[in-house]
Amino acid sequence: MKAMQITSFDGPAGLKYAEAPAPEPGPEDVALDVEYAGVGYIEALLAGGLIDLPLPYVPGLEAVGRVRSLGSLTADASSQTDAHAGVEAEADTDGEADADGHAGPDADGEAGFSSPGLYSPLKPGDPVVALTINRGGAYGQVAVTHANLVAPLPPGMDPALAAAVPANTTTALVALERVAHLKPGEHVLVHAAAGGLGSQFGQIARLLGAARTVGVVGSEAKRGAALDLGYDEVWLRSELGDAAGGQFDVVVDPVAGPARQTSLDLLRLGGRLLAVGDAAQAGDPMVSSNSLWLRGVGVLGFNLGAFTAANPRTTGVYLRRALNLAASGEVAVHIAERAPIREAPRVLADMAAGATVGKAVLVHERER
Repeated sequence: MKAMQITSFDGPAGLKYAEAPAPEPGPEDVALDVEYAGVGYIEALLAGGLIDLPLPYVPGLEAVGRVRSLGSLTADASSQTDAHAGVEAEADTDGEADADGHAGPDADGEAGFSSPGLYSPLKPGDPVVALTINRGGAYGQVAVTHANLVAPLPPGMDPALAAAVPANTTTALVALERVAHLKPGEHVLVHAAAGGLGSQFGQIARLLGAARTVGVVGSEAKRGAALDLGYDEVWLRSELGDAAGGQFDVVVDPVAGPARQTSLDLLRLGGRLLAVGDAAQAGDPMVSSNSLWLRGVGVLGFNLGAFTAANPRTTGVYLRRALNLAASGEVAVHIAERAPIREAPRVLADMAAGATVGKAVLVHERER
C-alpha cells in the first residue's frame, strides 16, 4: 500500500509518501481500505517528535472507508444475528443515560469485546467510520483498529464529513460528560474555539445544557467563525488578561502555555480546568496545589487515546453518538479543506501555523 509516513522528526517536512506494508487485523480487529482521513493537531506534534516513535510511522487517528477484512473473533461476532444483540446495540447508542448518569456502558471494568452487542454485523465492502487512535495508520491506504472502534457510516452522511468526527466530537462528549461532569446551567470557556477540537467543545457544552459558552481565538479573523458555531461571546486571546476572574465553571484548554494560569484565575468556586492538549508547546505550566486548595478549584486531564485503550467499548458508544449528532446536523463540523493525501505536509504546516479554521480532511488516492 501507499502511505504518508513520518520519516524524521523534522515537523511536517519529515512526512513522505511511499510504499509501506499493509497491516493485518488481529482476532478482535477490523481492517479497512481508507478513503478519507481526518487531520488533527496531534499529527503535527508527532511529526515534531512529541513521542519517540519508531520510524517510519504512519499517523492518522480518523478513517472512513470500506471494510477490507475481519479478524477471526470479529467475523464470529458479526455472524451472530440474534435479536438480543440488536436490542442491546440500540440501547447503547440512543444517547440515554444509564442509572449511573453516564451515557452507554460504564467505563470501569467494561466487558470489552466479550460483549459484542454494540455492533451491527460487518462484512467486507461495508462503508464504515473508524477511530484508529491507539494504532495510528489512517494516513495509509489500509488501516486496522479494534472492532469496538468501527461504526457503520450513517446513511446519507458525507464520508469526508464523517472523517472529521471520530476524534474531536467524541473527545468533547466524553470529556464534558464523564470527566468535567458538566451540569445544566454552568458557564463554559473554550480556548482555540474555532479549531477542530474547540469547535466541538462549544457545541457539545450547549447541547449538555451550558447556560453560557465563551470562545477564545487567536486572531480577529477567527472571531466570526467562532460566533457562527454558536458561542455566546468570543474573546481574543490578548483580551484574556483583562477578563474578570471567577466567571466560569469549566474552562477547556487544548492550548496550555501561559494561558493555563490565566484560565485558572477565571474559574469560580468548584470550577474545573479541563486540560485536553498542549498545542502551544511552550513548556509545562506549573500549577500550585495550595492555590487549588485555597480557591476550591480543580484541574482535570483528558486524553482520548488513554481512555480508549482502557475502555474501547465505551469509546465505541460515544463514537456512534458523535456520528449521529454530526449526521443529523445537531453538531456542525466545518471542513476547512479536502486535500489530496500527498499534500499532508502542507496541511499540517498550515495547522501548526494557526491558519486552519475547522477541520482538514485528506483524500486517499484510489488504485487504478
